[in-house]
Amino acid sequence: MSEGIEGIPQTAEQETKGTKEDKEARAAQEAAGVEQTGVSGTAEATPSADRADTDTDTDTDFVNPLRDPQDRRLPRIAGPSGLVIFGVTGDLSRKKLMPAVYDLANRGLLPPGFSLVGFARRDWEDQDFAQVVHDAVREHARTPFREEVWQQLAEGMRFIPGDFDDDTAFKQLRSAVEELDASRGTSGNYAFYLSVPPKFFPKVVQQLKKHKLASAPEGSWRRAVIEKPFGHDLRSAEELNRIVHEVFDPEQVFRIDHYLGKETVQNLLALRFANQMFEPIWNRSFVDHVQITMAEDIGIGGRAGYYDGIGAARDVIQNHLLQLMALTAMEEPAAFDAASLLTEKLKVLKAVRLPQDLGQGTVRGQYAAAWQGGTKVRGYLEEDGIDQSSTTDTYAAVRLQVDNRRWAGVPFYLRTGKRLGRRVTEIAVVFQRAPHSPFDSTATEELGSNAIVIRVQPDEGMTVRFGSKVPGTSMEIRDVTMDFAYGESFTESSPEAYERLILDVLLGDANLFPRHQEVEESWKILDPIEQYWATHGRPAQYASGSWGPEEADEMLARDGRSWRRP
Repeated sequence: MSEGIEGIPQTAEQETKGTKEDKEARAAQEAAGVEQTGVSGTAEATPSADRADTDTDTDTDFVNPLRDPQDRRLPRIAGPSGLVIFGVTGDLSRKKLMPAVYDLANRGLLPPGFSLVGFARRDWEDQDFAQVVHDAVREHARTPFREEVWQQLAEGMRFIPGDFDDDTAFKQLRSAVEELDASRGTSGNYAFYLSVPPKFFPKVVQQLKKHKLASAPEGSWRRAVIEKPFGHDLRSAEELNRIVHEVFDPEQVFRIDHYLGKETVQNLLALRFANQMFEPIWNRSFVDHVQITMAEDIGIGGRAGYYDGIGAARDVIQNHLLQLMALTAMEEPAAFDAASLLTEKLKVLKAVRLPQDLGQGTVRGQYAAAWQGGTKVRGYLEEDGIDQSSTTDTYAAVRLQVDNRRWAGVPFYLRTGKRLGRRVTEIAVVFQRAPHSPFDSTATEELGSNAIVIRVQPDEGMTVRFGSKVPGTSMEIRDVTMDFAYGESFTESSPEAYERLILDVLLGDANLFPRHQEVEESWKILDPIEQYWATHGRPAQYASGSWGPEEADEMLARDGRSWRRP
């Protein structure tokens, strides 16, 4: 056999080139949205040798390997579909949802005929709505603005003016959906995003049912996306779930918790279950305690109407922090799918135990006027629209236990607050001290506990804290850190949480969405705390810019511990 380049037999070399050209051509056609059917063309110009023996006159049985759901070489791309946003004029839609839709389109993850329908109380035409989306994208999109992407997206935009009890408006919505099916090829696949106050959820879903928008044509799908809060206590959450499930099946309902869409939260599962070095010590034999913090450095701003009466615990602990706790504490799931994740998270939430003395194991507070960031800021009771007698908490801290074999005796401290020292969300797994130290006390007096800290936001990444000898002639040991940062380790920037979550909704992937069982279990944990607070005094005051009330420090001090300074 004759030799080719670098000693490769020519026939093998030709096969390699042919196979490569074959794959490149198919990939190009896939990127352009062309389905391989075996028709003669560029991809078939140079058939590989091993295909020549097996091909028949037609390649109708050929299955493109790039379409294999197990193949990770191509990003996941949504099929024909559309998104209807109720409350499209709100801040969430303008700052997060519409930019996320554009970013997905810009990354090639939406179908060419994707359609976006807005529903709100505005006297707008389609072009007015398109201009609003354009302005929001220009201001808030993560990816660069590209005119060709925008033009294709804008062609599928429609706007429906009306109230939620306006039957005429919902008839127009149904007509718009049918028109988009014909003109854009959405195939009857629609997700309805309820970016509205929770009190309107029942009315919207009932209208969708009345006007036959919730029922998908044969072979199509309809899904509902609901923003938090999912009720304000267990009873209201159960009632809301009952109303929604009368219209949509449980698997059609996607409850958005945007924290679960963040890369670092997803990385928590990779950290634990893809690495042998962490999981063996992720238990009561090595872990002393866990701290989960979500701190904000801003006040309530203009949200007095929403926030007063809700508070930090209902707004953050019930959903965000209990979800982070469940992901931190759960056992390894059988698979990375919605049902397996739900099973393991529910085990954790059902095993949570409250402190016997809620007065000693929980703290609530309100921020007071102080200097923060060089600016004099008002206290909560001085904010516009807040009653002077309000007992709404702007800070909440609780100590919880998980009664199972892995975590028995290990406290989980959850805290959240507004007007704290800085904006940060992190999970800190703090380990026990070494059982024996050959070093004298002076050598280790500046040594703290080992810790693994997962930074959810900002500065997404992870820090490992451990002790190391200080260079010099004496034995002195101090804490040092090893740091992993997304921005330094990967060239691709992390997508916004809403990008990932909206794409998952369109794909029907429920891995990152809390199910109604989790919502109800979370309320079972928080309700007794809220009931106790309602009958025991007022929230403690803390200075804006500090890290919360003294009572929170005392809660940990009674356990011989202290809060981390993020």
